[in-house]
Amino acid sequence: MTLPTTPRKHRNLAQLVVSQLSEHIQNGELKPGDKLPTETEIMVEQGVSRSVVREAISRMQAAGLVETRHGIGTFVLPPPPPAIMGIDPATVMTVRDVIALLELRIGLETEAAGLAAARRSEAQLLEVRAALAALQQGAQRGEDTVELDRRFHLAIAQASGNQYFHAILQHLGENIIPRARINSARLTQADPASYMEQVGREHEQIVDAIARGDAESARAAMRLHIGNSRERLRRAQEALETAQAGSPA
Repeated sequence: MTLPTTPRKHRNLAQLVVSQLSEHIQNGELKPGDKLPTETEIMVEQGVSRSVVREAISRMQAAGLVETRHGIGTFVLPPPPPAIMGIDPATVMTVRDVIALLELRIGLETEAAGLAAARRSEAQLLEVRAALAALQQGAQRGEDTVELDRRFHLAIAQASGNQYFHAILQHLGENIIPRARINSARLTQADPASYMEQVGREHEQIVDAIARGDAESARAAMRLHIGNSRERLRRAQEALETAQAGSPA
């Protein structure tokens, strides 16, 4: 088994290694009981350090995907039973996982945005605006804005007046933000600055609709925002699979 070469400047090398190994498990190339390549083999194939490989294996262990038998190696485990809620954040690892979660969010957050426009208090609107301002400032400074983006979506869920919207998003954690798991701009071959600028405009449209109390526009803006993320990743995944299918074995 040969893994694709990992870009050395990826913002999260360990997670990319996890994603690639997980893809091999999901497509059946690595089956329960199979032994993973050694640390040294993964280091050479991926062009990463030993610490990156160990972090990747540690994450896969935490997700219940593999187990390490000291002195023998690391082996693929049978699929774990479903999580109690049916959603286990630890298993959101591959691009396909992220796309599936975005599809869930379209239904969930579209309605949350509509309810926020209809029900939000002035204090809740201020919280949403403050979360957006913090996110915009972080992006302008070139910071990692995953947590700020998550807080923005949580503020909208809170403003919906329905505690379960907020509880589910809280449970999913950083997984609700695609770039927490993958480098969305890089995968879709988009300029990072332009990518974040477009996302910023989408956020502003959502907040403007909530501020006006326009529930239908808020729903439409949220659906467009998350739907755009899904479509960018879906097209990128299809292009990647087509390229891999055409590559010599």
